[in-house]
Amino acid sequence: MKKITNLIHALGIHATYRGYHYLCYALQLCLEDENYILFVWKWLYNDIAAHYGKSRSSVEHALRTVVAACWNYGNRNLLHKIAGYQLEQCPTVGEFISILVHYLESQEED
Repeated sequence: MKKITNLIHALGIHATYRGYHYLCYALQLCLEDENYILFVWKWLYNDIAAHYGKSRSSVEHALRTVVAACWNYGNRNLLHKIAGYQLEQCPTVGEFISILVHYLESQEED
């Protein structure tokens, strides 16, 4: 969990965003089962919503907000670095989570 929060903070996403907690939980779920990345709307948002007692659409909105915050105000250079390529536009929530999960998995291998 510490690696997840350190990465999210380094990207410029802080706990003042509701989506911060959803993103932490999403990354935990995806690290446990990569199928969540394939079914973001169907499984991931549903499980996060159930865990926090929120609606799936409010989870989606909060996650889009933190991705946009990272892109617009956060450490975009770090995001490009961990993605391994130059992103031309703000990633979708699914792409963003996929990038972070891949990076966190690669860090575990070191």
